[in-house]
Amino acid sequence: MTLLWIPLLSLLGSIISSMSGKLTRNQSTRLTLLMPIIALIMTISLAPTVFSGEVLRETFTWIPLLGIDIAFRLDGLALLFVFMILVIGILVIFYARFYVSSKDSLPKLFTYLMLFMTAMLGIVMSNNVIQLWFFWELTSISSFLLISYWWHKSEAREGAIMALAVTGAGGLALLAGLLLLGNIVGSYSLDVILASKELIQNHSWYEVTLVFILLGAFTKSAQFPFHFWLPHAMAAPTPVSAYLHSATMVKAGVFLLARFYPVLAGTDTWFILVSFTGLTTLLFAAYVALFKHDLKGLLAYSTISHLGLITMLFGLNSELAAVAAIFHIINHATFKASLFMATGIIDHETGTRDMRKINGMWRYMPYTATLAMVAAAAMAGVPLLNGFLSKEMFFAETLHQQLLGSMSWLIPVLATVAGAFAVAYSARFIHDVFFNGEPVNLPKQPKEAPRSMRLPIEILVALCLVVGIIPNFVVDDILSAASQATIGGQVPEYEVALWHGFNLPLLMSGIAVCGGLLLYSQRRFLFQFQASLPSLNAKKLFDKVVLAITTWCQVKVERIENGSLQRYLTLMFVVVLVFAGWPLFEMSQLGGQKELTPIDVFNAMGAALLIIGAISTVIWYSNRVVSLIMLSVVGLMASIAFTRFSAPDLALTQLTVEVVTIILLMLALFFLPQHSPRESSSARILRDLGISGALGIVVASICYALVTRPLDSISEFFLANAKTGGGGTNVVNVILVDFRGFDTLGEICVLGIAALGIYKLLINLPLLMPKSDSKGRPWAKERYPILLASISQSLLPLALLVSFYIFLRGHNLPGGGFIAGLVTAVAFILQYIAHGSNWIAQRLTINYRKIIATGVAIALFTGVGSWFFGKPFMKTWFDYFNIPLIGEIELASALIFDLGVYITVVGSTLMILASLGRLTTNEPKEEVSI
Repeated sequence: MTLLWIPLLSLLGSIISSMSGKLTRNQSTRLTLLMPIIALIMTISLAPTVFSGEVLRETFTWIPLLGIDIAFRLDGLALLFVFMILVIGILVIFYARFYVSSKDSLPKLFTYLMLFMTAMLGIVMSNNVIQLWFFWELTSISSFLLISYWWHKSEAREGAIMALAVTGAGGLALLAGLLLLGNIVGSYSLDVILASKELIQNHSWYEVTLVFILLGAFTKSAQFPFHFWLPHAMAAPTPVSAYLHSATMVKAGVFLLARFYPVLAGTDTWFILVSFTGLTTLLFAAYVALFKHDLKGLLAYSTISHLGLITMLFGLNSELAAVAAIFHIINHATFKASLFMATGIIDHETGTRDMRKINGMWRYMPYTATLAMVAAAAMAGVPLLNGFLSKEMFFAETLHQQLLGSMSWLIPVLATVAGAFAVAYSARFIHDVFFNGEPVNLPKQPKEAPRSMRLPIEILVALCLVVGIIPNFVVDDILSAASQATIGGQVPEYEVALWHGFNLPLLMSGIAVCGGLLLYSQRRFLFQFQASLPSLNAKKLFDKVVLAITTWCQVKVERIENGSLQRYLTLMFVVVLVFAGWPLFEMSQLGGQKELTPIDVFNAMGAALLIIGAISTVIWYSNRVVSLIMLSVVGLMASIAFTRFSAPDLALTQLTVEVVTIILLMLALFFLPQHSPRESSSARILRDLGISGALGIVVASICYALVTRPLDSISEFFLANAKTGGGGTNVVNVILVDFRGFDTLGEICVLGIAALGIYKLLINLPLLMPKSDSKGRPWAKERYPILLASISQSLLPLALLVSFYIFLRGHNLPGGGFIAGLVTAVAFILQYIAHGSNWIAQRLTINYRKIIATGVAIALFTGVGSWFFGKPFMKTWFDYFNIPLIGEIELASALIFDLGVYITVVGSTLMILASLGRLTTNEPKEEVSI
């Protein structure tokens, strides 16, 4: 389970950080750093195996019938990204300790950062594409939380929404592409997909699949025209920008290109879409970066440009270009993360990031200036630094492509132009910030940052220098392993060296440097030209698009959803009539050959009572107490019907649910209007009678057609395997806790979420209980009759004993956690009714939220525990044991899962009913009609 522990440790770090609010800043930082450091040590221990060419795998069965497993994979590409995620993450967390002010919550920032680290590790290590998509979406959610960390700032909230909208839409496109990809190869396993290149590229769905996957990659990596969200995400704290928007999150898109390169690349469609998108992004963002006055804005557009460079390399028809892309991913992460951190120091010590104000910083913070200038020089591609090596490889690969046929010479020319703009904005970063006169109206007196705050930058800048001077010694193994995993085969020969002699790539580098310096020297004319161009505000355009979409949706919704329940039911029933009734007319004979069961007097009486109760509910709807009693008769007869047809579990469930529902409706009666609304018109009554009558005919006809035909049921499978496979003779309960345990887990999660939602809706809802009924008669003065109070206290232990008995016998006899939970809930609700909320609160402190969370956690970890025995998720384990004084007894792990169900049901039901009961007061309530 080594691979599983790598993302799991970062998740544990997030949980630990969330609970470190009462610790000092140093203690919180140390606790947070502990988990990723351990994960990094584990990764280092696995590196030699991966360098040798082996691919490490771990798989835990999740939903085998759907081909969905919890699967992890560590090859060279994943190893490279794991190192980047962990190393830069550790440095960012250390840096954030000194960057974040005492007014801001450091544990909250650490919690979000570690959650994001978990998501990124999950993406790069996933060996199942559905699992990959899950973590992909988790990065969008966690980045939303990080960008909006300073939620009190409007630009942070708006930037977070924009990032979530764009990357979330791309995530949906990616899901569609991955589903198509899995459908093409017949598996969601990444191993199977990566071995199916010919099958994928020869399939008729290849182009559609490719477009969907590229949309996911381009939106996440801020490729043109989806680039606009990244500059607005700079509203996040600088540690967040250094981690998400330079080293990790935006790299997720190019990771996707690298991961699927072996099976999707090699076609004209791939080369056209990927290379031209990358080239456009490279040029456009490099140009725009030159004119940004905000330091983080300049770095944001330079990041977009470099991501375009990497994307373009993956789009070139060359394996060496893919190697160059991997190399630049490494280099860009080091110099860009260090530049963001240096920018954070400048902002922290001067109070602004406006390059028109922060001039001459060399005099005030020489050490930070030196580090930032080295990193900026690496970004510009200056020799002796890592950026020079990968950019020279980029220039070399642009010379060996035929994207434009006879006009392919334009590609290296445009690449050189982009390189010149990179030099120009890097020169502006260096000159305007650290030289260029004196600072102008700074909010703070600038000074050098503490040494500890500079330490992460020193490490990253040292890597820029070491990789630039002796690249083979530092990155040869990891670059070779990652390139092999990307290409999907033998890596072509390449040489990463500082000097290759006088050649065209070197000449292009020289032209880019000289041209960039010339552009910067003539920046006054460039700024005048840029100012003359019409401005395009991406945020305003985004807001207009969102407003147009929401307005259109609102208009459509208002046409359909006008607040009339009658209208909703009418539309729903008409649709049912069309789709369910039409096939009946195509049947030659409604009845089948199977004989009907004779109707006896008891069945007839039960059916009559059920019909009478249903009709009475409708007739006496204005007398709500009578209507409620009639409705309870319908529920009781349904329970009896289940018993009559040998479904005791369903009967018990229906009965307990009916009791809880009736109590809920009784509480709700206090808040319903005292007077009934205006009756419907005669025409509407006739319409409703016609629709309901037609629907009754259709449903009755379908039921008759079914019961007169032999039924091929799956019940035989469950009857045959319940005991041997699940260890229980109660087939219904075995299905719930074993065969369909995953469904049950989802259902209790939904139940818990619904209870929490109702609790939040009711907690501050100003509803008042009227003092009298509809005829003005006051309620009894004694709110809690002593007879009811005495009986309820006597019944409580008996009800709990019955509940415990039903729970224990559920695996082999009618019962189980759900039914037992409802019985316990009813017993406690009876105490609330008999004594009131205050009486209960004085004697019993209950936190229903913790009860719900405990129940779901027990059920979840019971399922996870199956993995430790090599079984699928939620697979029941059972055996027989001899216990002294009791004898042989069967014990099953499903009992623990059922305990989780029991606790969740108790907590959810009590939270809903107790929350509604606490709303009642003695103050009068204004009468309203609906």
